[in-house]
Amino acid sequence: MKQVRVVLVEPSHPGNIGAVARAMKTMGLRDLHLVKPARYPDAEATARATGAIDVLELASVHDTLASAIAGCACVLGCSARVRSLPWPVMDPREAGRFALGRPAEEGVALLFGRERSGRDNRELELCNALVHIPTTAEFSSLNLAGAVQVLAYELRVEWLAQSGAPREVAPPAQLADSSELAHLYEHLEAVLIRIGFLDPGNPRLVMRRLKRLVSRAGLERAELNILRGILTAIERTRYWRRPPDGD
Repeated sequence: MKQVRVVLVEPSHPGNIGAVARAMKTMGLRDLHLVKPARYPDAEATARATGAIDVLELASVHDTLASAIAGCACVLGCSARVRSLPWPVMDPREAGRFALGRPAEEGVALLFGRERSGRDNRELELCNALVHIPTTAEFSSLNLAGAVQVLAYELRVEWLAQSGAPREVAPPAQLADSSELAHLYEHLEAVLIRIGFLDPGNPRLVMRRLKRLVSRAGLERAELNILRGILTAIERTRYWRRPPDGD
């Protein structure tokens, strides 16, 4: 991920710069380059970069795009639309694989154009390929930080796959065993009979269906204990202690 830099061309809103810094840092990107920002440094950028101030402090400011992408053998330009002039186009997932498939010594630049107008044709010519985020045609507008977040996420996913880095996975919950389930079914059946929901003389398939429902759920032991507690609470109600008419 160290060879990947994010390049913003003439960002007009300092808040967007701060939001981009946060989007980058959450996915492990730190190298931010700004081409002729309208206002930078700026308090609004700092405020929006909560937790990622270090990314802002290390950001490089350039007078030209050529300077911002110097040393990069691969430049991928994020585009909101597919150009009429044929140009290699990738989706974000393909871009992640392509960028991290380059040799480590080759720099990779992810290029993002102006908030309102994107990039001009001269800047387009500096790109090896375009990256198009397949948004809905009804509303295809993504803000700058949102677009950076999408590409940064795909880079992160690809990096995890290539590096074999362990992912944070919650420890598996302990499932209820067969004997615990059997006791639950006995308890449930007794309560259902007592409250008049289940007729022991004509039970039909009620308990079988309930057992199938529980089996599909894959009850954890803690969940089973909650259900047993509910059944016990029903047993302790005043209604439970007062025999219904005819008993």
